[in-house]
Amino acid sequence: MLNFSKINVLTIYLLFFFISIFSVLNLQNIENKFIEKKINLGLDLQGGSYLLLEINSDSLIEEKIQSKVIPIKKLLKENSINFRDFKINEKSLTLNLDDIDKFDLLFKSRKDNSVNPYIDNYRSYELEYKEIGNNQINISFSKFGLLTINNSALKQSIEIVRRRIDDVGTKEPTILQRGEKRILVELPGLKDPERIKALLGKTAQLNFRLVTDNNEFGTDELISENGEKLNISKRIIMSGENLIDAQPSIQNQNNEPTVSFTLDRLGAQKFGRTTTDNVGKRLAIVLDGEIISAPNINEPITAGNGMISGNFSFQEATDLALLLRSGALPTPLTVVEERTVGPDLGEDSIKSGVTSLIVGFILVILFMMYKYKIFGIIANASLIANLLMLIGVLTILEATLTLPGIAGIILTVGMAVDANVLIFERIREELKTEKSIIHAFDSGYTKAKITVLDANITTLIAAIILFAFGSGPVKGFAITLGIGIITTLFTAYFLARHLTSLVVLNTKNKEIKI
Repeated sequence: MLNFSKINVLTIYLLFFFISIFSVLNLQNIENKFIEKKINLGLDLQGGSYLLLEINSDSLIEEKIQSKVIPIKKLLKENSINFRDFKINEKSLTLNLDDIDKFDLLFKSRKDNSVNPYIDNYRSYELEYKEIGNNQINISFSKFGLLTINNSALKQSIEIVRRRIDDVGTKEPTILQRGEKRILVELPGLKDPERIKALLGKTAQLNFRLVTDNNEFGTDELISENGEKLNISKRIIMSGENLIDAQPSIQNQNNEPTVSFTLDRLGAQKFGRTTTDNVGKRLAIVLDGEIISAPNINEPITAGNGMISGNFSFQEATDLALLLRSGALPTPLTVVEERTVGPDLGEDSIKSGVTSLIVGFILVILFMMYKYKIFGIIANASLIANLLMLIGVLTILEATLTLPGIAGIILTVGMAVDANVLIFERIREELKTEKSIIHAFDSGYTKAKITVLDANITTLIAAIILFAFGSGPVKGFAITLGIGIITTLFTAYFLARHLTSLVVLNTKNKEIKI
């Protein structure tokens, strides 16, 4: 155990120095173009915003039930089932049927059922119906159909929220699902929480509709960006789904901020056909039910590119482009809880954590030096190396350090000391029976190995479980603890053991006290 080949020694120290470089640069906050990695601070250490958002799936359910009208009517007509008094309620449909039994067979068919899909996960249908008398039925979403809609909306909302926040440039955001309808958002170091709230509060439902007084599809009266009342066709020519990209730009003529957009192939065809057929008319660009621009169509636009203007500031144009790029939310998001952690509080947390680490570290060093003399110094050296390697690995991984993460580092110090104490106490026992000092040290390391490995591996398993099933600060604790265990084993059984071997082999069988 005390014999090291030159290759082993070289490997140990090269690995130690390589990882320690990242640690030293991170601690000194040195800017280096070759090594740009650093540890990110969590919300509790550098301050920032905490938002708890909730989806409103009621409006989505209304849209979904309305989308079932045409397929159901088509199904009835194709199968010669007479119906009447077809009505759309908020979350259900009512109608009278001549043959409910025949409808039941078609409604609950599992083969190519586009009207009422069978949900395999829940072994249920998306829709259900109940008879309410006189051959009248009420069609609504089943319990599991509602659950499917809600889950889909929640997952889509999380993805779009992530895109919007990433576009803003926030470092290491935490975006997690909370319950069935809520999304947790933590934004460390955020300086403008109101802007984020505004971005997340918009569904960004974009559509292009013609300005017209007479239309077979009906019209909506909306207010333009100039305060003008306009009648807008209910027919949507093109939606935001056809957008590939959107970027803020400056119009050269009057330096007005605008949003330039690019359409996909289908969108370009629709846009080109509409602008060709409606030259001289106005085209309303509607965002979340409000007109942001209603320009005249002066000529056909067939290239698939366009521009949105509307008396924007450059910041407003940037935010609008961001919303269009990230896609529309399936349902509105409501802020149900909001907290702001100031940088002063985060600084106090860092000071408290670092102070406790330093105090504990000093006490451990003094104890080890008093208890084990020169070998205590070796243990202290390996402890310092352990911390350097731990911070270095966190830097390489660009991990986020939280207050529980600092607690994990402090716990690592205790685990490292425990490993050295187990080894040295075992060596003490061997020195009482072994005549050879070298054999005593070698046997001590060998016999303590299993105990140290068992203790650290069981803790590592716990850290892995915490990381797998925990979230936020819990994961931060698990990361630092898990990495700390690995660096502890490395420094105790490679670095400290080599330093110990140098001392023992150079004593030439002189008496050694430990």
